[in-house]
Amino acid sequence: MHGDSAANAALLTALVSHADAKRSVAGGASADGAVGVVVCPPYPYLAQTAAALAGSGIEFGAQNLSEYDNGAYTGEVSSAMLADLGCRWAIVGHSERRTLFGETDEAVAAKAARTLQAGLAVIVCIGETLEEREQERTEAVLARQLEALAGLAPQADAARFVIAYEPVWAIGTGRSASAEQAQQVHAFVRARLAAIGFACAPELRILYGGSVKPANAQGLFEMPDIDGGLIGGASLSADDFIAIVRAAALARG
Repeated sequence: MHGDSAANAALLTALVSHADAKRSVAGGASADGAVGVVVCPPYPYLAQTAAALAGSGIEFGAQNLSEYDNGAYTGEVSSAMLADLGCRWAIVGHSERRTLFGETDEAVAAKAARTLQAGLAVIVCIGETLEEREQERTEAVLARQLEALAGLAPQADAARFVIAYEPVWAIGTGRSASAEQAQQVHAFVRARLAAIGFACAPELRILYGGSVKPANAQGLFEMPDIDGGLIGGASLSADDFIAIVRAAALARG
């Protein structure tokens, strides 16, 4: 929950300028080659973001959405509304939604289903708290969160279904899992998804979302099962965010 119209304009202009520069060098390819870039602002700024990113190759989405369809749900925003605005993506189950607003695994799964039904792509966040990690319950917690999504396996595909692993203990704390620790968890997540019926598991993108910064991004993205990042605080700085995009491009060669 950051930003205002003026700050957003500066940030988005910088991102578009970077994308344009990369396209001119690459002969029309998307920003930084095969690296996909998605911006997810707060709801009031979706229209501003859509206008600013038009034609840039950078996609946009929402940070959350309702588990319900249209109806008497004051204050909620539906997947159909997001699609109507031109959103391509929605994030569901972010750790702050789970911990601060009490979203359950079942609610997150319902939101993910609504997103896919609307023709959007979804980023489903999972992750364990510090207490759960210290109790060596990381895999049990992640397995529970993933199993709630099992009903989505028949309609999920690698283009529209993305998992983001967020170790809650590493968000906003300055702590981060090492590349090797994160890789171990990502490999577990991929194997678990395959075990519960996700045929797309080998190709599915699994992002890391625990205090990714320019300094640690490339090392994380070089791991075989880490396919990108869900960037929080660093995305508020155009320079930092662009440096992370460049790190992803370098990591993927």
